[in-house]
Amino acid sequence: MKFAQRFAYYLVGLVLGLFFVALVFSGKDTRCNYFPNARVLNDIRNKPFNYSEKASQVLAESWIDTIDIKNTLQYGDVDFDKSNTEMNKAKVYVIEGKTMKNIPITLKISNRAEKATLEEIIKN
Repeated sequence: MKFAQRFAYYLVGLVLGLFFVALVFSGKDTRCNYFPNARVLNDIRNKPFNYSEKASQVLAESWIDTIDIKNTLQYGDVDFDKSNTEMNKAKVYVIEGKTMKNIPITLKISNRAEKATLEEIIKN
């Protein structure tokens, strides 16, 4: 068998394999959240999200917007040392991020089994 024939068989197998892999994974919402920071942020984003009275008052100010909150929940860093993650109560996570105007902010989010609530927004 010549090299050209072996290479043609290889390409046919590769194309068929790629087709089946694409077919299997195309309909699924697959995420690879291996690290704790990514898992927490993904868990908070996928739940119904509410705002407390205190957070709503801060959002009424002009220096922050809900887009900044969404960006922080997408790209922010969870500070596990300052967070309260006891199993008995609702977990309170401290997430650090920035606004679109590059103002550092800290979010305190209460994460329950059925919903997540933004408790406090702190301007650093």
